[in-house]
Amino acid sequence: MKYSFFCANNSKNFDKNYFMPKVAVVIPKYGLVGGAEQFAAELTDACCSRTDFTFQVFANRWQSDSKCIGFQKVPIISFPKFLTTISFAWFAERRLKRSPFDLVHSHERIFAADIYTLHGIPHRYWINQIRRKKTMSLYDLATAWVERKLVYEGGCGKFIAVSELTRQIFLKAYPIDPARVAVVHPGVHLPDDAQKNKINIRTNIRRELGIGAGDLVVIFASMNFEIKGLDEIFLAIARLPKQSRQLKLIVAGKGNIKKYRQAAQRAGIAGQVIFTGVVTRDRLSDLYRAGDLYMMLSQFDTFGMVVLEAMAEGLPVIVSSNVGAKDLVQEGKNGFVIADTSNRDLIASKIQMMFDDAVRLRMSDAAYQTATQNTWARTAAKYSDIYTEVLDARKRKGF
Repeated sequence: MKYSFFCANNSKNFDKNYFMPKVAVVIPKYGLVGGAEQFAAELTDACCSRTDFTFQVFANRWQSDSKCIGFQKVPIISFPKFLTTISFAWFAERRLKRSPFDLVHSHERIFAADIYTLHGIPHRYWINQIRRKKTMSLYDLATAWVERKLVYEGGCGKFIAVSELTRQIFLKAYPIDPARVAVVHPGVHLPDDAQKNKINIRTNIRRELGIGAGDLVVIFASMNFEIKGLDEIFLAIARLPKQSRQLKLIVAGKGNIKKYRQAAQRAGIAGQVIFTGVVTRDRLSDLYRAGDLYMMLSQFDTFGMVVLEAMAEGLPVIVSSNVGAKDLVQEGKNGFVIADTSNRDLIASKIQMMFDDAVRLRMSDAAYQTATQNTWARTAAKYSDIYTEVLDARKRKGF
């Protein structure tokens, strides 16, 4: 990939001789539902606003209102299923060859890239160690093959993990030079309380859901109740002693609500659990503002962006040690990390601490301060530095 800088055309007054590198961003779905899809869109938008680089997105589907990002469609053959990853990689390679780019930043397994963001863990590890499958399907084998080709033959200058947990697993599967694998956490948007009055929203949501002003409210939000540990949360809440104030658990997202209503009944907390179903992002923000604590005891999460989103709304968090966002949790300051999610008495003791107003308010402020150090602007600045680092390394090698 040759250098082919071109002059920027934006609202800022640049010197006429100032040129910016062109970055190709590759991902099958851009700006749609999903952690990687949203991450790629938020990051690219934030990087674009810095005016250090210009961006062209190569995707099969996208949703964006950005005026400074171009888009090119990359076909995908999804049937038979095993062709999905291979076909996207093949078509992406050919689309990228049509015009020169200074950097290729991929958020998906493709044949070659300069920078690859690890939103997940190595596919073979995921299948064998997390899903506990004894055999791999044709789709799994094809996906793992493309991934291995990218790591060992794709000329990637930098691999960027979203958490230290992700980095460690990646290096375990691919023992490359650790210096090539960095950790950059996702970012978050801070709430604009000048536009939305938090106290009024808190009061209105609680009234709407039949929650008392003095109740302690735990928030759980997920599109997979089982993987994210809702069962363990139920059992931990059931271990709490009777309190002078009632505890309520708001469960937002997609899951088998009938099954979990029954589970709440068996745990003896049915009257304390409120299921909202799938909610919009704005509605979820309002639920955070009605809450006091966020919990997610996942079996595995490369990061868990909802954890940082909850912190941005001032919620202390309780997460399992299998959640990548534990990188941001300072024990007893802005939350707690649970190593053994079957230790319900320990989890209950952490929840019980939140009934102390002074403790909760102190941890709430610390959680918000953590979010202020992890905005999308800060994440974009770190990626901008990595882009420059990779470009400089290539120039030194004479490419």
